[in-house]
Amino acid sequence: MEKKRYFSIDEVQQHTTVDSCWIIHERRVYDVSAFIQRHPGGEQMIVQRAGRDVSRDMAGPPHRHSPNALRWLQQYYIGELRQDNQVEEDEEEEEVEEFAQKKQAVRERSIANRGSNSVMDARCKSVDPDNDLVDWKKPLLWQVGHLRETYDEWVHQPVDRPIRLFYSDLVEACSKTAWYMVPLVWTPVVIFFSWYSYTELAQGNTRLSTSFTDYSVPVHKYCFPFLFVLGMFLWSLVEYLIHRYLFHMRPPASNYYLITLHFMLHGQHHKSPFDGSRLVFPPVPASFVVVLFLAAFHLFAPGAVGMSIFVGGLCGYVVYDMIHYYLHYGTPKKGSYLYGLKAYHVKHHFEHQRLGFGITSRFWDYPFHTLIPEETFEKSH
Repeated sequence: MEKKRYFSIDEVQQHTTVDSCWIIHERRVYDVSAFIQRHPGGEQMIVQRAGRDVSRDMAGPPHRHSPNALRWLQQYYIGELRQDNQVEEDEEEEEVEEFAQKKQAVRERSIANRGSNSVMDARCKSVDPDNDLVDWKKPLLWQVGHLRETYDEWVHQPVDRPIRLFYSDLVEACSKTAWYMVPLVWTPVVIFFSWYSYTELAQGNTRLSTSFTDYSVPVHKYCFPFLFVLGMFLWSLVEYLIHRYLFHMRPPASNYYLITLHFMLHGQHHKSPFDGSRLVFPPVPASFVVVLFLAAFHLFAPGAVGMSIFVGGLCGYVVYDMIHYYLHYGTPKKGSYLYGLKAYHVKHHFEHQRLGFGITSRFWDYPFHTLIPEETFEKSH
């Protein structure tokens, strides 16, 4: 069994920078260097407390942390704070411990090399295979359906490590992407269809009519910006509805396939919210969804008017994906709009998974009564 490591207060206070940041919580020492950029309150809130005991700060008020946040902190545990009167371990015991740790490390590397083709992020803590409900050496997608009634609790206990979904390397590669691929792929599409819609309207042949009367009104080319903005606004509603009713559906414990579908669509993100390769929608599956939306939209609003609204919605999607990524990895200025959104979204992940479905805005959380309570939003993070 691995022995605990002990650190003196002087040793802890030597790690007070962004690159090496240690904190103390209830006499336990944590290396939060990998988390510091992700902290919803910004880097400085941790750096200013580096090398110190943050137990009172985390208990609040005004910064009460949720049980999930405290559970998340355990991933960065490295040892205990040494008591002033604690007797040092003798050299022989230290040598035995060091030898055992080296032997264990060699064994774990050997098992990892045999059991998985994926390269794990060096910043991520490994999951204890004896205490977890799935085998992390194998793709998770085909395992989660067997969790049944334990799935909902398991998927909302986040870990800081990447996830592999599929056995096939090709399919796995298509299921994840870097953030910059979204604007790289879809911005030219938005520009092209915007130009197409505008030129169609500029010809002066577009008229808006209803099936109830013969009356119609001409749609001028200067209407394009308003139609485009309307599309972005409608996307914000679609964003909310998909997030709430599809991504956060509660699959029946007895339905293996619905649990698997939920994990593929969104459960994976809540299980590993800082897996950078899975924070935006990959272009390959996204292209099928975009084409489906385009075809359906054309049936209800054909012509340049419908296309103008659609391309605004597509732009809204690109903005949504970029903001979502930034809320996880960005460091917005304190007091800014994005700072508030980041804190709001972190609350959704770690404390209120059934509330706070707005990503780019909290607007739709108001009429649908899913707003995270203001008192908990302000007093904790």
